[in-house]
Amino acid sequence: MANWQNEQEAREQIKALVAEYYHDFKENKQEYKEGERITYAARVFDEKEMCALTDATLDFWLTTGRFADQFEKEFAKWIGVKYAHLVNSGSSANLVAFMTLTAPELGERQIKKGDEVITVACGFPTTVTPAIQYGAIPVFVDVTVPQYNIDVTKLEAALSPKTKAVMIAHTLGNPFDLSAVKAFCDKHNLWLVEDNCDALGTQYTIDGETKFSGTWGDIGTSSFYPPHHMTMGEGGCVYTNNPKLNRLIMSFRDWGRDCICPSGHDNFCGHRFDGQYGELPKGYDHKYVYSHFGYNLKVTDMQAAIGCEQLKKFPTFIERRRHNWYRLHKALECVQDRIILPEPADNSRPSWFGFLISVKPESGLKRNDVTRYIEDRNIQTRLLFSGNLIKHPCFDQIRGTKEYRVVGDLTNTEFIMNNTFWVGVYPGMSDAMIDYMAKVIIEAVS
Repeated sequence: MANWQNEQEAREQIKALVAEYYHDFKENKQEYKEGERITYAARVFDEKEMCALTDATLDFWLTTGRFADQFEKEFAKWIGVKYAHLVNSGSSANLVAFMTLTAPELGERQIKKGDEVITVACGFPTTVTPAIQYGAIPVFVDVTVPQYNIDVTKLEAALSPKTKAVMIAHTLGNPFDLSAVKAFCDKHNLWLVEDNCDALGTQYTIDGETKFSGTWGDIGTSSFYPPHHMTMGEGGCVYTNNPKLNRLIMSFRDWGRDCICPSGHDNFCGHRFDGQYGELPKGYDHKYVYSHFGYNLKVTDMQAAIGCEQLKKFPTFIERRRHNWYRLHKALECVQDRIILPEPADNSRPSWFGFLISVKPESGLKRNDVTRYIEDRNIQTRLLFSGNLIKHPCFDQIRGTKEYRVVGDLTNTEFIMNNTFWVGVYPGMSDAMIDYMAKVIIEAVS
């Protein structure tokens, strides 16, 4: 039985045992052998994450606490924003980001039911879901190939007197044309929400200034789900430089309350019992005043503790993703007559999430045949999420109604739905794994 002198000594010994456990049972000490399973993504971690998780578990605070505070401060500093708030997923981050723009405090710029949000149908559904559920009108425009991002030449055609925002994602690390989209939003006084869940660490340059994607618009969102650039298991983040939006983000994340007291603290503002709010009696406890129809979307401190250690490793993760992407690109250049290889956006330095491949119809190949060949050889593939969101069953009850608009045709969106797939480039992949993937893909299209 342990004879600890104090709690700190106990913690250190427990964490030392956890580190030993990692090295004995979790650390991958085997080199990759050709033919072994290659997933499209996986967690990359070591004993430091497990020890941080243990530290937070021993606190037994359970909800948002000191590790969440630490992560939010360090993440905001790293990405270059004033404010960052953790949530329980990237999808929740998108929900908070959108709902923030529905707040009455925004005056004429408030998104109301029936107002329009420009977006794309080729992507992940939860970029669009909050607008539909709220009663706003998503306006879908086509994308480009081989960048797989919004076709900015369609923006003006999508504009109407009801347009209030543009909310789109950077596709698999490749940023959309931020220069053109931001100029469009600035010209028409529109909100810009960057769904940065698949592009954390991507850099973009406008007029000589280089910043991370997610920080050019009014609000950025990130996901920390295991396949993403860094992980907390579940988790996400909403970030901004706008103090008014920051205050609203906090409210919508934390039950919609008016109070900004941190978890476990009371009377942070010093006016807990002397305010007048709505039609409530004067002096109603500010801790229970709700200025918005909000949610509880906070992260746990155990997740945040993992994130604190992941953030330290993150720059090396980005560089390895870039290395893997370019190695695979070079290897596949020999079959460009049969497949379309991805291209980085101009003025960008992507932090790649995956490697997109489109089968050329004139090759006579079928995408499903290609992916089946690759999967049969133990390499995991993925489609570009929804392909064309409006073709999915979730649209059955609103298809053909005025609950959304499509501007022009969605030719490239349809092409992607039928011809495109992707494979991973996550930082746990070795050169041997990348080379085997290239070999199998070349076989599949030959």
